[in-house]
Amino acid sequence: MMATASKAVADSRANLPFVYRQYSAEQLKQVLYKMYLIRRFEEGAEESYMRGLIHGTMHLSIGQEASAMGICMPLGEDDQITSTHRGHGHCIAKGAEVKRMFAEFFGKTTGYCKGRGGSMHIADVAKGNLGANGIVGGGIPIAVGAALSSKMMKTGKVVVSFFGDGANNEGAFHEALNMAAVWKLPVIFVCENNGYGMSTSTARSTAVKNIADRAAAYSMPGVIVNGNIFSEVAEASYKAIERARAGEGPTLIESKTYRHRGHSKSDRNRYRTKEEIEDWMSNRDPITLFENELREFGFIDDKGIEAIRDAVAQEIADGIEFAKASPSPDVSETGNYVYTEQA
Repeated sequence: MMATASKAVADSRANLPFVYRQYSAEQLKQVLYKMYLIRRFEEGAEESYMRGLIHGTMHLSIGQEASAMGICMPLGEDDQITSTHRGHGHCIAKGAEVKRMFAEFFGKTTGYCKGRGGSMHIADVAKGNLGANGIVGGGIPIAVGAALSSKMMKTGKVVVSFFGDGANNEGAFHEALNMAAVWKLPVIFVCENNGYGMSTSTARSTAVKNIADRAAAYSMPGVIVNGNIFSEVAEASYKAIERARAGEGPTLIESKTYRHRGHSKSDRNRYRTKEEIEDWMSNRDPITLFENELREFGFIDDKGIEAIRDAVAQEIADGIEFAKASPSPDVSETGNYVYTEQA
């Protein structure tokens, strides 16, 4: 009788999307936790900016949480990523602590870069995050270099390079993809296509309909996924990572997604209609879509979701207080840790 019941459970799971067969309920709940952590971190950062606690600017990825988590979920701790100016979600998905990220935003010495980097330059090499980059496409050749190092030193590490749709028209994109393909390097190129490079739509800036179509020119797979559906992104990432580990070379993944906020804090959003933004926020929000799947497949209930939300809210509140209480760099030491460990 028990064997029959077990078989029924196994059969029902066999029809589920890949991630619900590959990962446990606890792992998937942790994914939801981190997706909320990314969302609430950025909302907390946005509020802190409005209150004058953070200076400069920032580029928020609210609405793109499934893309960051889906790509990073199959990665190991030793695997590496390069990020972008819109990279807070990548950092958290790769294991960063939000309290140290807040401290970095606040310019405090307890931040990941001791308060010197700010929003666009967070790095956490111990967790495999080689750093965000304010230069469009700047992280792509760095990822190829890291992948070349992995291959030559036989470390087994896989490297993921995140970049936006605007970077696919940079020369570095084409040079890097060609080199990675020629040498069959263990690197995955992930284009988070949110439809706009600053205020210019991809349709106006890029000749091909899909950025993934450009993979054919470099003899590598080009995969298109709905970047707001976690299960789609994670499955594509898993397959690309397995391919890279097997020595078969790079993959280009185009994650079609959307940013709810403007390009940066100075963006007035005049190039997008309110109806377009509202449609994405109301009908295609990645956290809502993932929650609905978890409920539908019996991995979590409303009480479990509420517990996650409460725990995330507490972690965010604690992180902001940690940043506020942390010391600022001494004026005499502001040049330290910029180019070297010490002055």
